[in-house]
Amino acid sequence: LPARVATDTEIKWVCGCCGALRPRYKRLVDNIFPEDPEDGLVKANMEKLTFYALSAPEKLDRIGAYLSERLSRDVARHRYGYVCIAMEALDQLLMACHCQSINLFVESFLKMVRKLLEADKPNLQILGTNSFVKFANIEEDTPSYHRSYDFFVSRFSEMCHSSYEDPDIRTKIRMAGINGLQGVVRKTVNDDLQSNIWDPQHMDKIVPSLLFNLQCQPGDIVPPASSEKEKESPAELTERCFRELLGRAAYGNIKNAVTPVLMHLDNHSLWEGKTFAVRCFKIIMYSIQSQHSHLVIQQLLGHLDSNSKNSATVRAGIVEVLLEAAAIASSGSVGPTVLEVFNTLLRQLRLSVDYELTGSYDASGNIGTKIIKTHEERQLQEAVIRTIGSFANTLPTYQRSEVMLFIMGKIPVPGVHPALTNAGSGGNEGTRMIQIMLLKSLVQTTNMLTALPNSFLEPLLSFSLMEDPEVRLLVLTILLRVIDRHDNTPKFSRISIISDISVLKLKVDKCSRQDNLFMKKHAQQLYRHIYLACKEQSSGPQHFETLYTLLALISMELANEEVVVDLIRLALALQDLAQTNEESLSVYNRCAVHALSAAYLNLICQLTTVPTFCQHVHEVIEMRQKEVPFLLPEGVFRENPKYVYICSDLLTFNAGDVLFQQSKITEVLGGSGYNTDRLATPYIPQFTGNTCLCQAMHSPLCLCWFIFPGRSILKCVFVSLVDSVGMEEQERERRRQVVEKFQKAPFEEIAAHCGARVKVILPPPSPSGTISSGYGQTQSRSVPVYEMKFPDLCVY
Repeated sequence: LPARVATDTEIKWVCGCCGALRPRYKRLVDNIFPEDPEDGLVKANMEKLTFYALSAPEKLDRIGAYLSERLSRDVARHRYGYVCIAMEALDQLLMACHCQSINLFVESFLKMVRKLLEADKPNLQILGTNSFVKFANIEEDTPSYHRSYDFFVSRFSEMCHSSYEDPDIRTKIRMAGINGLQGVVRKTVNDDLQSNIWDPQHMDKIVPSLLFNLQCQPGDIVPPASSEKEKESPAELTERCFRELLGRAAYGNIKNAVTPVLMHLDNHSLWEGKTFAVRCFKIIMYSIQSQHSHLVIQQLLGHLDSNSKNSATVRAGIVEVLLEAAAIASSGSVGPTVLEVFNTLLRQLRLSVDYELTGSYDASGNIGTKIIKTHEERQLQEAVIRTIGSFANTLPTYQRSEVMLFIMGKIPVPGVHPALTNAGSGGNEGTRMIQIMLLKSLVQTTNMLTALPNSFLEPLLSFSLMEDPEVRLLVLTILLRVIDRHDNTPKFSRISIISDISVLKLKVDKCSRQDNLFMKKHAQQLYRHIYLACKEQSSGPQHFETLYTLLALISMELANEEVVVDLIRLALALQDLAQTNEESLSVYNRCAVHALSAAYLNLICQLTTVPTFCQHVHEVIEMRQKEVPFLLPEGVFRENPKYVYICSDLLTFNAGDVLFQQSKITEVLGGSGYNTDRLATPYIPQFTGNTCLCQAMHSPLCLCWFIFPGRSILKCVFVSLVDSVGMEEQERERRRQVVEKFQKAPFEEIAAHCGARVKVILPPPSPSGTISSGYGQTQSRSVPVYEMKFPDLCVY
C-alpha cells in the first residue's frame, strides 16, 4: 500500500493513548490527580509541576489552559473531587509564580473561577470565591491591560443577597459573596489600568450588597461554627469589609461611595428608624480619612434639602445622622462652607415651622396629600437645634462667634421680615416660634463671651427686653452659657440664702486682662439690661433665678474691684426699685426683686471676704427672716409663697433694719480699700440713646427700642418712615437733584453754593469755659466739633 501522512487528529489520538508521546506539562498535570479523588492532591507530583512552571515560565499559560480544560470536563461530569484538586493546584501555582507570563495563566484561572461561580452547587460557588480571594491577595509584578472584573462584581453582589433555603448554606453563600467583593476591591482599587471600581455602576452594586448584610437581623443569619474566623457573622464581616472599602476612598471617590448609602436608606425607609442610619454613618465617619469628613456632611445636607417635602420623621432621621456625624468629625472638619451648613439647617427649621402652622407642604396653603403631624415636626425642630449646637461646638472660637452672629441675623423681627407676617407662615405666631428656636440653637454654644463681636451682644441684649417671657428667658440662658467657663451654673440652679458658699466648691479664677477689657466696654450694657429685666411684669420664678445665676457668674468670671462695686450698687438699686415701686410692679415682682437683691448681696459679701460687710448683710437677712420672710427667696420662690396672703399695702412697711443700707455698705467697704465715692453714688441705668434692632431702609415700618423720658424703660413701637406716597416722592426727587448737581455742575458753581449756604450749630453753654493746665496756666479751648461750620450739603 502507498504511504500516507497521518492527520493531526490521529496524532493526538496516538499521543493520548501513549503517555510517553504527550507533552511534558500535560503529563505533569495529569500526575497530580490521584485515582481516588478522596486521596487529595499528590503533593510530590505537585512539587514537580511547580518546579517545571518556574523553570519554563513560557509553559505556564499552557498549564493553565489544560487545567481549565480538565476542570470544565470534571464539572460537567459532576466529578467534584477532581474539581477541588484542580483548584488547589491552580492556587499553588498562582502563589509560586510571579513571572511576566502570569497574565495569560490568570486568564485561564479566572475562566475556571467564573465556571465555578456559574454552577448551581453552593459548594462550587464557595470554592470559586475562596480561590478568587487568594488570587486577590497576590501582588502581580506586571500590569494587565485587558482584564475585566465586571462579572465578578455582579456575581458576588448576587451571592450577598442569597435566599437559599438552608439557613446555614445561605449564610455561607452570603459570606462568600462579601469576601468576593472585598477581593475585587483589593485587586482593583490601586490598579490604574483596571476599570475604576469607584464608578457608580460598580458602587451601586457593591455598597447596597454590603448594607443588606449589615442590616441583617440576628434571626436571619446562622453563623457557622467550624473555625475561629468563620464564627464571624455576615454583619460583622460586612462591617469589616465596608470599613476597608471606605478607608481606601480618596477625595474624589467619597461622593460615589456615600451616594448609594443614601439611596439604600431612602429605598428601604431606614431613616425613620434612625438606628441603622446612624450606625452606617458612624462607620463611614470613623473609616474615611478625617480631612474628608466635610464631604460626607455636605452630602447629608444636600440630601436633607432634597427631602424638604418628605415626612418629618424622614427629615428628623437625616438630621439625627448629621448630629452624630458632627460629633465624630474633628475640629474644623465642617470645611470651607461653614455658613452654608448652618444656612441649610436654619432653612429646614423655618420650613418645619411653616409646615406645622399651615398643615401643608404646599407654600400656597393648599391641603397637601400628606398629613402633617405637629409632634413629629416638633421632634424635627428639636433635632435641628441640637445639630446646630453640635456643629458650632466643633468649630474653633473665631468661627463659632461668626456662626452665632449669623444665627442672630436670622432671628426675625416683626416689620423687618414681612415674609413672616403673611398668612402662609402663621403670622406673628410663626415669627415667635422661629425666634424661640433660633435662640434655643444659640443656647447650645459653650463659653466664649470675650470673643463675641459687638454686633452680636447688642441685639441679643435687646431681645432680653421683649414682651415674650420665653424669649427673655432664652436670652438670659444664652448669656449664662457664654459666660460660664468653669461649669458653675448648676451650683446656682435655685436662688436661696447660702450661709456658707464654701459648700458649693466654686471655681473662681483671677480676672484676666481680656475680661477686664470686655467689662470696661460692655459692663454698663449688662447692668442696664439686668436692671430693666427686673421691671418686666411677666417675669416668673425662672427669670429671677436665672438673673441671680447671671449676677453670680459675672462676679466669679468677670469681676475685678470696679465690677464688684458696680454689682453691689446694682443690687442696691434693685432694692430701691422694689421699695419705691415707681414702675407699679405687682406684689410678686416686688417681693421677687427684694429676694433677688438679698440673695446676691449674701453671695457677693462672702466672695469679697470683708467681715463687716458680711456682718451687715447677715443682720439684715436675719431681721427679714423674723419680720418680713416674704422678702427672702425661701418665702417667694416656692409653690405656695407667703406673699399671696399679704395685702400689697403691707409692702409699705417701715424700712428699719430689713433693708440693706447703702451708707453702711459704703463705710465698711471703704475701710477695706474699695472706691467709696463710687459706692456712695446710687446706680442709675446709663442709656446711650435709641438702640435700633434693624435698619429697615426699604421697609415702611421700623421696629425700634425707644427710651421714654421719666420712665427709663424700653418699649417696642412701630414708627412709620413715610407719611404718604407724595412725601416719599418729593424726598426722592430732592435727592436726585442734589446728586445730579454734584455730577454735572461746574466746580466753581458748587464751591460758590457751598460757601454761601452754611449751617451754624451753636454750642450749649460750656460748664468750664477754659481749660486749666496742671501748672496754674489757662489754655484756650480748641474749637469742638459741634461749633464748627459746615456747608449744609455736608450736614445730615
